[in-house]
Amino acid sequence: MSLILNTLIFAKDVENGSDQVSLLDRVSNLGSIGVEVRREYFTDIEKELPKVAQKAKADELKVYYSVPDVLFEKDGSLNPKIKQYFAEGKIMGIKKIKFNIGNFDKFTGDLKAALGQFPTNEIEMNVENDQTQVSGSVPSLLSFLKAVNEVGLDIGYVYDLGNWAFTDQDAIDSAKSLAPYTKYIHLKNVINTNGNLSTSDDLNKGMYDWKKILKYLPNDVDLALEYPMDNDQQMKSQMNLVQTLEEV
Repeated sequence: MSLILNTLIFAKDVENGSDQVSLLDRVSNLGSIGVEVRREYFTDIEKELPKVAQKAKADELKVYYSVPDVLFEKDGSLNPKIKQYFAEGKIMGIKKIKFNIGNFDKFTGDLKAALGQFPTNEIEMNVENDQTQVSGSVPSLLSFLKAVNEVGLDIGYVYDLGNWAFTDQDAIDSAKSLAPYTKYIHLKNVINTNGNLSTSDDLNKGMYDWKKILKYLPNDVDLALEYPMDNDQQMKSQMNLVQTLEEV
């Protein structure tokens, strides 16, 4: 198990003009062995992709790729941009790529042919529970994951702890159901203030006992911190929470 830093932790820096390339040194200095870059954070993607690869190689960082797009369009057809996203990932030398499912329930084609064209033997492909019922409900996730498994496709799942609050589903029940498919875990906590949900900047503050929930998930997959924080000191403190857990 390794601890990865999703660049969402640097949200304030990105808002103030920092690009993801410049953030990789900070990820390395914080002691992480990997970074998960976010496609929506690129401002000049053609120039930045090879620079991410160069910087990651220099800092000896694994690179994962978070793509905020769906596999299946509203009519159930395969998203034509998936090939492009894999090509972007190859430029960066990524190890994992993550999507949302989208409208798989409307897909009527050959699933193995549709998704088997992508280099999942080189880049691990996963789907995540997002904050929608279409892509973030346990039944929709299981429907997809069982289907790809049945046709022999090596596609896994990213368990995002915080997103269960936004789809009003039980995080523990979800972990039990999805554990067999889980290859990566996004950690964040959520604060519920009289029904108003907000992402916490501290894993130990919020509605979830994240340590308890991890007991229902595989203990040999990578974990990522994915919530905005104010400074490197806070980031290091939050990393220590997880790294201390690993030592127990």
